[in-house]
Amino acid sequence: MNQRILVWDVPTRVFHWTLALSFVGAFLTAESERYRDIHVMLGYTLLGLIAFRLLWGLFGTHYARFRSFMFKPGEIIAYLSSLLKGKPVHYVGHNPAGSLAIWLLLALGISSGATGLMAFQDFGGDAAEELHELLSDAMLLVVLIHLVGVAVSSVLHRENLVRAMITGFKQAPGQEPPATATTNGGIRRPYAWLGVIMLTAVVAFWAGYPAAGLPGTDAQAAHGEEHDDD
Repeated sequence: MNQRILVWDVPTRVFHWTLALSFVGAFLTAESERYRDIHVMLGYTLLGLIAFRLLWGLFGTHYARFRSFMFKPGEIIAYLSSLLKGKPVHYVGHNPAGSLAIWLLLALGISSGATGLMAFQDFGGDAAEELHELLSDAMLLVVLIHLVGVAVSSVLHRENLVRAMITGFKQAPGQEPPATATTNGGIRRPYAWLGVIMLTAVVAFWAGYPAAGLPGTDAQAAHGEEHDDD
């Protein structure tokens, strides 16, 4: 019989959903001059969230730490093979396929955000803008593949992974699992206070933008004034 244990702390869950919201919002406003300020604001948010995740990956709870989901290429291939056979090994934390998606999304998020900032500052010309669009499209592709993987894993494991990222709880094997499965048990503290601080900081940033004094906000305000004069 499986038991439910706390796996995802509150900061990890806040990061996950605010990053998803920021990416979707930024992607939908990418081609709109009218919503350019929202696009840039969400881009800054994405970079800030990833900066936090890099720190939390070093100092966070067990399953949030990078070392808990650093798999070798052979382990990733073996997991994907077991997934195709319909008998994937159960992992309490991130499975090898999920870990690959995380690494790609972090790398693409940083690259996309950096090139977006370059394009916004008119640094790099058309090349920076085109690279930004290419990286954003690649990130969208990884997100879509990740969503398919989550759906497939949820069905095969008979475990709602989306709900797990909302509640923080997942199933732990009730008996001795295979050697490839994690067996550390649940985390001790959810760090809800840190999650509240994160969410408050994001909302405050959104409410105060563009008065936050970030690079490009002055130019953006001037750009808006020019349109007002027209």
